[in-house]
Amino acid sequence: MVSAGELSRAVDLLVRQVGHWQQPRWSATAAGGNVSRADLVHRLVQEVANLAADAAGEPRRVVPRLDNDLALPDQLRVVAADLVAAAPPPEALARAAAEVTATRDAL
Repeated sequence: MVSAGELSRAVDLLVRQVGHWQQPRWSATAAGGNVSRADLVHRLVQEVANLAADAAGEPRRVVPRLDNDLALPDQLRVVAADLVAAAPPPEALARAAAEVTATRDAL
């Protein structure tokens, strides 16, 4: 099973991959898809936020899409930390880590 540390490492790898991007790279179409890289990462942020809400027994909330895509790595870090803090079942950590890895591969 996936640990909180493994999820954290997956998030760190993705953040290192995209953390230096400027707006044109965020606006580019993601590999093998028809959405922008920013849209793909925002979808990931929302999915991890949903897992965190479920684990904490709270209602799901829409993660705002900020005007500046450069904030997406920080949003991902925050929702991943929220998920870990909610002490989720191992399956939720595994799903989150798989989603992070799949998104990283698609970028």
